Amino acid sequence: MSRKTPLGRVKGLGSAKSGSHHWWSQRMSAVALLPLGLWLILSLARLAHSGATNYANLSAWASSPFNAMMLIATLLVVLYHSQLGVQVVIEDYAAEGSSRIGALMMQKFLHLIVAVIGVFSVLKLAFGA
Repeated sequence: MSRKTPLGRVKGLGSAKSGSHHWWSQRMSAVALLPLGLWLILSLARLAHSGATNYANLSAWASSPFNAMMLIATLLVVLYHSQLGVQVVIEDYAAEGSSRIGALMMQKFLHLIVAVIGVFSVLKLAFGA
């Protein structure tokens, strides 16, 4: 029999003792997406408003060091936030066992692959073909 109070047993800890970290990470990535998403929407709207929506103008816009860094930051934060969300869905709704572990591993791997391809694509645009 434990001598701890119910509050003492659960204070700040999830069932795996890492739930609060995951929760905070998801909230912080959501907060980071607010200015990044606003920047992306306004930048692309400005490009569309100026009529510069062809590949040459878009690649010239993305080749700016500031825009390339912001695109990479936006891409990485979006993928991190997505990975955290998909992980929660799998943990909540997938049956226990090896299929659940496989799904968790697969989604992390796929998010990593998309991140590598995305960063490579932005860098290729920034530095030219």
